[in-house]
Amino acid sequence: MKEIIARYVRPYFPRMGFGFVIKFIGTVMDLCIPYILAHIIDVVIPKEDRGLVLWWGAGMLVCSVLAVTFNIIANRMASRVASWVTRKLRHDLFEKIMYLSNRSMDAFTKPSLISRMTSDTYEIQQTVARIQRLGVRAPILLIGGIFVTFTLDWAMAMVLVALLPLLGALSVFVSKKGIPIYAKLQETADRMVRAVREDIAGIRVIKALSKTEYEKEKFRRVNAEVVDRERTAGMVMAVMNPSLNIFLNMGLVCVILTGAYRVNAGLSEVGKILAFTTYFTLILNAMMSISKMFSMISRSIASGGRIWKVLDAGEDMEILLSEAPAGEEAGKTASAEGTLSAEGTAKQSESVSAAACPSGKPMIVFDHVTFSYYKGLKPSVENLSFTIRRGETLGIIGEIGSGKSTVINLLMRMYDADEGRILVDGRDVRSYRPEELKAKFGVVFQNDMIFEDTIAENVSLGRELTPEQVQEALLYAQAAEFVKDRSQEAENALNIRGANLSGGQKQRVLIARALAMRPDILILDDSSSALDYKTDARLRQGLREHFADTTLVIIAQRVSSIRHAEHILVLEDGAAIGYGTHEELMESCETYREISRSQMGELEEYAEEESGAANPQSGKEAEA
Repeated sequence: MKEIIARYVRPYFPRMGFGFVIKFIGTVMDLCIPYILAHIIDVVIPKEDRGLVLWWGAGMLVCSVLAVTFNIIANRMASRVASWVTRKLRHDLFEKIMYLSNRSMDAFTKPSLISRMTSDTYEIQQTVARIQRLGVRAPILLIGGIFVTFTLDWAMAMVLVALLPLLGALSVFVSKKGIPIYAKLQETADRMVRAVREDIAGIRVIKALSKTEYEKEKFRRVNAEVVDRERTAGMVMAVMNPSLNIFLNMGLVCVILTGAYRVNAGLSEVGKILAFTTYFTLILNAMMSISKMFSMISRSIASGGRIWKVLDAGEDMEILLSEAPAGEEAGKTASAEGTLSAEGTAKQSESVSAAACPSGKPMIVFDHVTFSYYKGLKPSVENLSFTIRRGETLGIIGEIGSGKSTVINLLMRMYDADEGRILVDGRDVRSYRPEELKAKFGVVFQNDMIFEDTIAENVSLGRELTPEQVQEALLYAQAAEFVKDRSQEAENALNIRGANLSGGQKQRVLIARALAMRPDILILDDSSSALDYKTDARLRQGLREHFADTTLVIIAQRVSSIRHAEHILVLEDGAAIGYGTHEELMESCETYREISRSQMGELEEYAEEESGAANPQSGKEAEA
C-alpha cells in the first residue's frame, strides 16, 4: 500500500494539504459551537442582557455557516483527488495487464485481474476519499474536543482521557485481525468471478447439455464460501462500533455523575455539563469515524497489496541484447542435425520454387525447442526442430493436446522456450521488441475475439486502415459476399463475440483481420474448421495468388486444409512423429496415413470443389 501512496497519491499532496487546511478550519468552527453555548448559559444569560445574548448567538450562527461551507468545499476537493488517483491507478494497471506475458496471466488468472481492476481499485478510491474527509476532521474533533474539555473542567476531562487507551487498543486489535481476513475474502471473490465468467461464456453449452442444476450447485458452493468469509470479516469489524459505544456511553455516565457532584459542590456550572455532553457526542462520532477508517484501511491494504503485485510484476521475457546468427546460418544449424521425428522419418523439404522463395533464406527456424507450461510436468513440445522459408506453407496436424497451438505461442513469443531457440528472419525472437515481432504476424487464434462493433472496425481494429484495404481483406477472406448482404448499418453492427454471425462468417471476418496488414507470416490456428470445402478451397487459392511471399502456418484438423503445403508437421504428445509433404507422409507416417484415409471421402469431395474453385469457367461448361 505504501508503494501505491508514494506513486499515485504523493503527486496530489499539495492539493490535499490545501484541502486539509480548509477542513481544519471547518472542524475548529464545529468545536467552537458547544463552547460558545456553555459560555452563553453560564456567563451571558445570568447578566440578563438580551443584546449580549444575540451577539453571542450570531457568533454561533457564523461558526455554523463557516463549518458547513468549509466542510463542503473540502469534501468536494477530496472526491476529485480520489477520482484522479483512481483514474491514474486504473490506467497504469490496465496498461500493465496488457503487457503481461502469458505466463504471468496464467499465474494471476483473468478473473483475479478483473477483480483487481474493479473492486480493488474501488476500495483504494473509497479509502483515499475517506481519509481526506475524516482523516483531519476525526482526529481534530477527538484531540480538540479533549483539549477544550480540559479548559472547561479538568476533573470531567480526566474521565474522558482514561478511556482513550482502551479505545486505541481495541482499534489496533481489530485492524490486525481484519487485514488478513479481507485478503482471503478477495481471493474467494476472485473464484466467484471466475465461476460466473465461465458460466456466462459457456451458457449455450450448459443449456444444451442440461447442466444448469449442476452449475447452480457449483455457484452455490463458491457463493456460500464468499458469504462465510464476508460474515467472518463483518463479525470481526462489527466488534468495533458496539465496543466503542459501550466505552463512550459508560464514560458519558461517569462524566455526568462527576459533573453533578461538582455542580452540587459549587465547583462547576450547568452549561459546562451541557457542553461536555455535546463534546462527548462529537468525540463519539470521531471515534466511530476512526473505527470505520480502520476497517476501510484494512480492506484497502489488502486490495493495495493485490494491485501492487500486478504493477510490480517483473518482466519474465527479457529482450536479448545480441542477435542470433544470420538466417542462412541458422537454417543450417537446424537442418544439419536432422529435422524432428524420433522415428527417423523427418526430413527437410526443399521443394519451394525460386519464384515463390526469391531470397532462399529461412523465415522461421525452430532449433531443438522444448517447452512446458508448468515446470516439472511433461513438456508440451519436446526437442522440436524445423525450417520454413519465405513464401512456404507449414501445415501442423495432430490430435487435441498434441502441442499444435503451443508451437504458435512460442513462435509469437507468447511464452519463452525452456530449451533451444526460435528464429524469425534470422533473429532470435527474444531479440525483438514485442511490437516489432508482433508486427510481422497476422494471426487467427482458436476461439478468437469479435468485438461489439461494425465489421469494418473488427477488421481494422484501430490500425487506421483505409476502406479500400478493409474491403480488399474481406474479399481475400471470402467474406465480401455476406458483408455486402449486411450493408445496412444496423445489420453491419456485430454483437459481442459475433453472436449474430454464423461460425463460418466469424472465421472469415477474423481471417480478414489477419490479412488486412499483409503480414510477413500468416498464422491460421484451426480457423477454417467452420468453412465448407468450397469456401475453404477458394480461400487457399486466394492466398496462393495474392500472398505468395507470405509465409503461411496452418493448424488444422482436416488433411484437406494442409495437403498442398510444402511442409506438414505431425505432432503427438508434444513430439514430432512425421515431417514432409503429403505424399512423403502417406508413405512414412502411419498416424498421418490413418488420418488421411479416415477423411478420404471428404478429400475426394474437396478435390472436386477445389478444382471448381480454381477453374470456375470449366465448371460452368461441364454443367452446360
